[in-house]
Amino acid sequence: MNSFYKKILASCLCLALPFTAFAQKDNMVLVKGGEFIPLYGVDTMTVKVSSFLMDIYPVTNAEYQKFVVEYPEWQKSRVKKLFADDSYLVDWENDTTFSRNLLPNAPITSVSWFAAKNYCECQGKRLPTVDEWEYAAMADETTADARRKEEYNKFILAWYETSNTIKKPVGSTFKNYWGIYDLHGSAWEWTYDFNSVLISGESRKDVDKDSDLFCGSAAVGASDLMNYAAFMRYAFRGSIKARYSIKNLGFRCIQEVNTNQ
Repeated sequence: MNSFYKKILASCLCLALPFTAFAQKDNMVLVKGGEFIPLYGVDTMTVKVSSFLMDIYPVTNAEYQKFVVEYPEWQKSRVKKLFADDSYLVDWENDTTFSRNLLPNAPITSVSWFAAKNYCECQGKRLPTVDEWEYAAMADETTADARRKEEYNKFILAWYETSNTIKKPVGSTFKNYWGIYDLHGSAWEWTYDFNSVLISGESRKDVDKDSDLFCGSAAVGASDLMNYAAFMRYAFRGSIKARYSIKNLGFRCIQEVNTNQ
């Protein structure tokens, strides 16, 4: 079997290969499970989240560079159009070199959901669900659930109005209650079930006409109508497709833990 087919086989068996050479399991922290009422729920709709390990930082340009070298089918000239649009790795100079304007330790962006999902699986990890991501991202520096804090929400909204934060090194924002950086203030992040909740039909009006991709309740059933920052996240997720590669959209991985941890 030649080297090319070995690479293809390795990619197809990512879930069976717990960790590759570039995996950094040590750079994860435990998010202790619990219950919370997400934005899309009503007051009686409580979601239970099991404990999980989450990457402390988003995946970086340098880490993703190692990935495409290891799995060349995810290089920009080789990736199948089914799995990534024309904006995939748009700022890279070639298949294995990212732009000089991008820092090695800045978050990788312009990658599709398919690519992010495969990256995580090749480390024995996976993308977080919407509920897992939102649960971890509720925290500020000192509180596991800071959603009712006015200053916290102002910080998030202020970030949504800025640009070029994706060019900063990971770890540029605060470390939250769980010990995680950059959930807010850096790049937006893919989730495993990113299109599972539809906040408003208008959020996908000009982007996606395939209603089969969406389910869930509308804004009228939300648990907190004042949480505009969260509404923006849900609306954004509801407007994109899995093959989209967006300049300010990156990802990080999580890993499940035993229920007794």
